[in-house]
Amino acid sequence: MRTVLSLVLACVVAQQGKQEFPAPSALPSRPELPDPLTTFDGRKVETRDQWEKERKPELKELFQHYMYGYLPPLREVRGTLRRSDPKAFEGKATLQEISLSFAGPKGPKLDLLLVVPNKRTEPAPVFLGLNFSGNHTLVTDPAVAIPASWMRQGKGDEIVNNHATEKGRGKNIGTWAIEQSIDRGYAVATAYYGDIFPDKPDFSDGVYSQFHAPKDGQKSPGDTGCGAIAMWAWGLHRIIDYLVTVPELDKSRIAVTGHSRLGKTALLAAAFDERVALAIPHQAGCGGTGPCRSKNPKAESVQRINTAFPHWFDDNFKKFNESNDRIPFDQHCLLALCAPRPVLYTNGIEDQWANPDGQFEMLKAASPVYKLCGADGVGAAEMPPIGKLLDSRLGYFVRTGPHVSDPDYWKTFLDYADKYFKK
Repeated sequence: MRTVLSLVLACVVAQQGKQEFPAPSALPSRPELPDPLTTFDGRKVETRDQWEKERKPELKELFQHYMYGYLPPLREVRGTLRRSDPKAFEGKATLQEISLSFAGPKGPKLDLLLVVPNKRTEPAPVFLGLNFSGNHTLVTDPAVAIPASWMRQGKGDEIVNNHATEKGRGKNIGTWAIEQSIDRGYAVATAYYGDIFPDKPDFSDGVYSQFHAPKDGQKSPGDTGCGAIAMWAWGLHRIIDYLVTVPELDKSRIAVTGHSRLGKTALLAAAFDERVALAIPHQAGCGGTGPCRSKNPKAESVQRINTAFPHWFDDNFKKFNESNDRIPFDQHCLLALCAPRPVLYTNGIEDQWANPDGQFEMLKAASPVYKLCGADGVGAAEMPPIGKLLDSRLGYFVRTGPHVSDPDYWKTFLDYADKYFKK
């Protein structure tokens, strides 16, 4: 029997590579979590083939239309090696700086920092992610370039007039803990997220203007225009285009991670690109790993995130600010797009803004899709104890502490990756 949703939606019409969907206000109220294994028109998904051919592409369309905006088209990536130091980290690794161009010859360039362990007998697995403060803040190497892109103003003198300075060099080593990864056999690839899209409601800067013609003073992307989260995820995809050409790296063992808004980015990147073999979106919360239909009064809400950051999501998503029960999916459906690949959610119990409890509920709600795809989902009915890693295919970890990334979290990331990447 067809659901109320299917009666409202009627038929879905393909047009110019996209699908036409009802206006957000025309969608029915659904306070409960939508079933990831029920199609838009109310049909039950019963086989993996049906999931792969029907529901999975449909969910990608839904997320782009109603939330993130449509990702830009593919572009050829060109990498130019700017510098290579084979004796980095006291000889343990080779550090490279690569200039990536993926928005045409006149488009902005992205500076990729790639560190590969020297002691290995095979291509190395790699952790990929974007960083908040520039590659120069993650190492003490005085030669690593300082980004020229716009940067959010800080309290100290590391950033002056929205641009990074030499004062920031090495100040955020712990947020990525690169040497710890090298010591355990992992390569690390990272870039400053502002090289792709500066984190401000201004669409005239960054990669966006290479695909769209922004209006003067444009503060948000338009109903289905690509928001910053999707643009950053698209940038990760283009970095992967380059990484799979590097012989020192194992292209079958690419892990994507990110903290906070860049955790949202990491999950979206993994959901839309199966070259990502493992994902660890860290403390990603609303718009990423946490539910839109939150039951936690201390957690960030759809309305709050759209008000504070109008450039992150498309304008259709803003139409759910006061009616998140009308969203035809929730974040467990984005997680389900990663099936059957391993995904770990990591949190601090004091960071209720990111909704640790709600994130665990998302893992449970995505598990039926993992099981349909022949993999175990989350390995427990209840959240694990504080400080204990639940390393199931859909994994979970929560510890004491606030909204932060540090070497202790990275040890957990590496422990989890070891289970699925190490032979």
